[in-house]
Amino acid sequence: MRAKDIMSSPVHTVTQTDSVEAAVQLITARSVTALPVLDAAGRLVGMVSEGDLLRHRVPADPTAHIRRLPDTDPADRPAMVVEVMSPSPVTTRPDADVADVAETMLACDVRSMPVVAGGAVVGIVSRRDILRAMVRGDDVLTAEIQQRLDAYGGGKRWTATVENGVAHVGGTFQDDTEQGIVLVLARTVPGVAAVKIG
Repeated sequence: MRAKDIMSSPVHTVTQTDSVEAAVQLITARSVTALPVLDAAGRLVGMVSEGDLLRHRVPADPTAHIRRLPDTDPADRPAMVVEVMSPSPVTTRPDADVADVAETMLACDVRSMPVVAGGAVVGIVSRRDILRAMVRGDDVLTAEIQQRLDAYGGGKRWTATVENGVAHVGGTFQDDTEQGIVLVLARTVPGVAAVKIG
């Protein structure tokens, strides 16, 4: 499965000069965890996340603390996205393997990754997108694999069953090439952990 198969598109973005408030409104209205930040030419220059937007925005309640906290001047708070965004975002390509995308997300501790092609942001993949694609019942996986096999074989030449995410494909094959194609057809169904032939 590739990033393009599960990415959200079109992508909601902000610019460097947008206000922090505008970014907060967009994140909450669209129920996303982060937004790609574009420069005036439309190039990706950063990401702004819920965490970035929370910093310097939640005032401490002085009644909740034993010692008095210093007063903070609201004028000192960041006003524009460029002041709070994370520069040099971690990105991926539309044809990237979702397993590699997930591994990179975990290694870099990011919750979403822009999908970039030809210098433009064409989509975004979140951890939630990956989970939604991966966590599917065996019955759903069986039906999807069987549908692909029947379409390719022109009828019921093979039988698919899935148990705990592992697909089992039974039937006869004309040659190793056909077996390889069937293996790929089953393996590329989102949520399939492994495929066994025979």
